[in-house]
Amino acid sequence: MRLGIFVGCLVAVALLVRLGWVPSSIGDANFAWIVLLSLVISAPLSFVLLRKQRDEMSVAISGRVAGAKDKLAANRSQEDAVDDASRVAQ
Repeated sequence: MRLGIFVGCLVAVALLVRLGWVPSSIGDANFAWIVLLSLVISAPLSFVLLRKQRDEMSVAISGRVAGAKDKLAANRSQEDAVDDASRVAQ
């Protein structure tokens, strides 16, 4: 989605440059200027427009991490129980 927003900004900036509403370049850097301007515009747009997806992904990832931590703790306690039992038997 972020790439789509960037491409949309790239097309919009290129169109604005073509129409003469935005300066066409700084020195000889026409293409680099258009790409840089598109990046600067698309970054805050992505931050605002993709907030919901970012929050949903964060919740999903934190749930997976919590599950992995629980499994790791369960495995550690199993190993401790077996080790303690073997020490008592000796």
